[in-house]
Amino acid sequence: MSEKSSEKSFISNLKWIHEVSKRFARVDRKGRSAVTSVLATLGICFGVMTLIVVMSVMNGFQMSFIDAIMEISSYHLRVTELPVEKEQELYDLCSENRNILSVTPFYEAQTLMTGKRGRENAAIIRAVSPTIYTQDKGFYEQLKISSGSFNLSEPDSIVMGSSLARKLSVDVGDTVNLLVLSGGSDVSLFSDDRNFQVTGIYTSGYSEINNTYCFINLEDGEKHFGESAKKTYGIKLKNRNDDMHTVSVLQKKLKEGKLQSWRDYNKTFFGALRIEKNMLLLLVALIFVVVGINIYNGMRRLVFERRSEIAILSAIGARNSEIKSIFIMRGFTTGAIGAFAGVILGLLISINTEFVFNLASSCMFYVQYFFTAIFSPQNLMFVQENSTYAVYANIPARIFFSEVVMIALFGVAAPLFASWAASRNVLKLTVAEVLHDE
Repeated sequence: MSEKSSEKSFISNLKWIHEVSKRFARVDRKGRSAVTSVLATLGICFGVMTLIVVMSVMNGFQMSFIDAIMEISSYHLRVTELPVEKEQELYDLCSENRNILSVTPFYEAQTLMTGKRGRENAAIIRAVSPTIYTQDKGFYEQLKISSGSFNLSEPDSIVMGSSLARKLSVDVGDTVNLLVLSGGSDVSLFSDDRNFQVTGIYTSGYSEINNTYCFINLEDGEKHFGESAKKTYGIKLKNRNDDMHTVSVLQKKLKEGKLQSWRDYNKTFFGALRIEKNMLLLLVALIFVVVGINIYNGMRRLVFERRSEIAILSAIGARNSEIKSIFIMRGFTTGAIGAFAGVILGLLISINTEFVFNLASSCMFYVQYFFTAIFSPQNLMFVQENSTYAVYANIPARIFFSEVVMIALFGVAAPLFASWAASRNVLKLTVAEVLHDE
């Protein structure tokens, strides 16, 4: 019974605190507090909106690199130094694990490749199964064929990146030579006989892959890389963040072989992307610091202006903590409204980034055209749309629910903390002093 009565008492206290807080927000003798509240809400709204849009675009920009690296070059897990007789055991273990999507064997070597007119360029040759393009969904989605097809069924066929093909001045149907090839002792370092016909040219979301990676079939790899070439097994996971658990499970059952996670590959590159994202988040989050300071100053002025009402509330029995809660409630309301509006606007803009950037590009073009027509009409022919907007418009925004929630909570916490700090000395004057002054 006592628990129910205490619960009712808490709810009733919360109701009257909320009503008084709304009353303070509506009624303002000089109007300054109302303006401050509106500006604070707008500041939180635009801060949350900006953070969500910036983080979504940044995620899209970075994930295009990360996805291409993981799906095409590094895989989620790699198994090396596995004896041939243990190969089937690995396949059986992977088929039993629900988090594993596929296992792809491959060989890899470095080469100096020559093309037309004596063009040369270093490259990485990866020998894979000819069916990888149709059986590996992630590989298929990230590796886009721009010319020809991913056809490795014929001997001495090769598929290469668009940037590498451009450097070698070759196209589909042309022949390239692996002039220098790393391999075992039974492989010639230099040779003019390792000729491959280009059957396809691809593009991916990461320029380094386009510049260096070529694909041939497994049989050609075994023939040209030598008997001492080491076979590697690339494993794709349903959830790449569950990589460490999958490694531990496989390692316990697979006594031989070395397992490595994607976290071990391109560690420096992934770390640089993470630092870049965190620094950008920190810089944009300074908006909330500025808004919080403004709310703090505005709330202190509100406390001073409402000292007579505060004194009356204290005189009729309101506790100090309850009076403080009135101003904290107002800060919470300001943050909640601003954060909710900011989340809605941020999500709308993030979903329609292509339209927004194209609109911004058109607006900037017409503004520039207008002023050029007035002040320098002879230069109108040089006015063009900024191509940078088109680049950003083509970046697919990636929205992560956890980041949106974190940004929204941060938007609510900033005014909440500022209101709490401003209300600490809410009853610095005694009730008698306040009423005497009035």
